[in-house]
This record gives sequence, C-alpha cells and structure tokens, in this order.
Amino acid sequence: MSTVLVTGASGMLGGAVATALRDRGDEVRAFQRRPAGIPGVRDVTGSLTDAADVRGALEGVDAVIHLAAKVGISGSEADFRAVNIGGTTHLIDAMRAAGGGRLVNISSPSVAHLGTSIVGLDATPADPQRARGPYARTKAAAELVAMAADGQDGMLVTSIRPHVVWGPGDTQLVGRIVDRARSGRMPQLDDGMALIDTTYVDNASAAIVAALDGLDRIHGQSYVVTNGEPRTVRDVIGGFCDAAGVARPSLRVPGAVARLAGRAIERIWEARPGEHEPPMTEFLAEQLSTAHWFDQRRTQRDLQWTPTVSIEEGFERLARWFREHEGGAGR
Repeated sequence: MSTVLVTGASGMLGGAVATALRDRGDEVRAFQRRPAGIPGVRDVTGSLTDAADVRGALEGVDAVIHLAAKVGISGSEADFRAVNIGGTTHLIDAMRAAGGGRLVNISSPSVAHLGTSIVGLDATPADPQRARGPYARTKAAAELVAMAADGQDGMLVTSIRPHVVWGPGDTQLVGRIVDRARSGRMPQLDDGMALIDTTYVDNASAAIVAALDGLDRIHGQSYVVTNGEPRTVRDVIGGFCDAAGVARPSLRVPGAVARLAGRAIERIWEARPGEHEPPMTEFLAEQLSTAHWFDQRRTQRDLQWTPTVSIEEGFERLARWFREHEGGAGR
C-alpha cells in the first residue's frame, strides 16, 4: 500500500482519481484550498502558492498526482502563473528536498494547441510561447518545469494530458455548456462540424492511475489521453444538451467571425472585467471551430490501459445523473 497525495481532489477528475486509489487500498491524502470531503480520504487544506503548505502536505508521501490548477478562459495571467507555474515549482522543490519521489503531473493538450487543427497527432511538445490563452501558456510552462525534474534528485515524472474531460456532476464543461444553451448563448461555430476528442471521467482517472503504476516504464514522457472516439463539436454539445433535457443550440456563427469577436471581447475584459467569464474569447472560438483529435496507440500501449466507458454510455450516465439531480428529461 502506498501513500498518495492528490492535489485538486475537490474537482471532478481529482475526486475520481482519489476515489479510485482509495478503492484499491492506497492511503490517499487530498490537498486543495477547501476539503474534498471524500470518505476514506484524508483532507489537507492549503494553497499551492504557499511553499510551507506544500511541504506540509508532502510529509510521509510516496507519490503525488498533481491535478490542482487555475482553470478558465479568461483572467489575470499573473494569477494563472502563480498557481499553475508557481504551484508546480513549489511541489517539485519540496519533493526534491525530501529526497525525490514519483509524480504524475496532469497537464492539458492545450499546451500544444497553437490555434490550428490537430488531426491524429500524438503528444507534441508543450509550447508556452505559442499556446493560446493564459491557461494553456501557464500549463505548458508548468509541464516543462515538471518534466525537467525527471531523473533529478530521485524524481520520476510523467505528464498526462486528458482531453476535454466530462461526466456526471461536471460544472466546468457540461454545466457551462448546458447553462449557455438553456439561455440561448451557446453558438455553433461553422455548424459545429470540427472533429474533436473527449474523455469520459472514469476513463481519464483510470489512465492516470495506470500512469502512476507504470512510472518506472514511462517516466520522462508526456501522453494525451482521450476516449479515442472523435465526434463533431455539434454531436458532443448536442449529447450534453440531450442529457440535460435542454434544446440543442440553434445559434450559428462563422468560426472566423467568432475568433475576431473573441479577440475584441478579450481586450474589453482586460480593461473592464465583467462579473462572469466573457461570452467568447479567441481561445474558446479556436477550440470550438478547429479539429483536435489524437492518435492513442502509444498512450494505450505504454500505459497498458484502454477506455472502458464509451461516449454513448457516458451520455446515458450523464442523462441519469440529470434525471436524479436536476429533473432533466434525459435522452
């Protein structure tokens, strides 16, 4: 039995990872700003931006799965840097000072998305100079920090990039899409025909646990994780809306127009930030109007993992969740 620290366990994916580790018999410690509240998992509250908090959370730990991050399509780049780069640096420094250890760094395919389509590629290098938006840029830099530690001072490190993770109870992706569709604010760019990969949460968490188990083999490498079932943006958004019993989006906007509008809106938000996230950014427009799907052969071979929940089964599970929790009509 190992003692594993999971940062960011209060989120959907972090909670799924912590639960999976607990269920197989590991001693699990969750580190984030507020208690994760997962039965059988010990909560340690604190901030990644506080080096002392990070050192305290690591005491007696055998391995770390690092999911905590500042996520969003807008906001101060300094805030993204403090959490995503600074927090990862604090974690690496503390692990190295304690004699090293095993680290699965959770990154994002956006670290290598440069605004154009990704069609059947493997994990390409993280590029903090050209990645789009403050989240992607700082996650790219954080991945480079983490991977540079591999092989140093007893460290074994891999980076896993789960792509568009979703599932029941998801407030980050599914919740926002459903809310926007319900209010008529969810556009389909270029008729939603861009082909994209997504990842059901149980598949993503299983891949992350497999990466931890396989660190001796895979350290020093980065992997994109997906369901391996590319669908059009229209089908993915439509599946979420159907599950929630909400009408599919009818608003159609050319992708080029949305990208220009997103760029202008970002400038306005920088000068006068709104109470909520902006309705469109250039990064969001690019994500909704360009293809991004990935070759999974190396990932599945090296991690010795394959997805077990299909997209269709995931939609059915999502519909059941909406029926039970929000009275949605389901599929």
